[in-house]
Amino acid sequence: MFQVTFSDQAMAELNRLPTLDQMTVVEAFSGLTAEELAKGGPALGKVRREGHTYRRLRVGDFRVYFEAKGEALHAHFILHRNTYADFAFRSRLPVDIDEPAVEAEKGFWTYLEQPPHDR
Repeated sequence: MFQVTFSDQAMAELNRLPTLDQMTVVEAFSGLTAEELAKGGPALGKVRREGHTYRRLRVGDFRVYFEAKGEALHAHFILHRNTYADFAFRSRLPVDIDEPAVEAEKGFWTYLEQPPHDR
């Protein structure tokens, strides 16, 4: 069993979620085992950003970006899928841009919906 901690951003995002979503995210994250981290799987991935290698856990409509160090898991970010913040984080783009303005641009969603070979 891991010791689980959350950054300020992760706690703030978690607190904004409905109670059922909070419980789902916390249960999935705190329930990770060493075997799951070693094997990986469809819900687990890795993202390299700014000299760090973050693990990504998909939980429904949310993505938990965390680091595993020894017996501890530290959630750095909890981001909603299909948002600019999640896309930017995975793509190593700056995330301090006005997210609602970017998402309001039709071209942003068109880009995301295109198959990679058409870009």
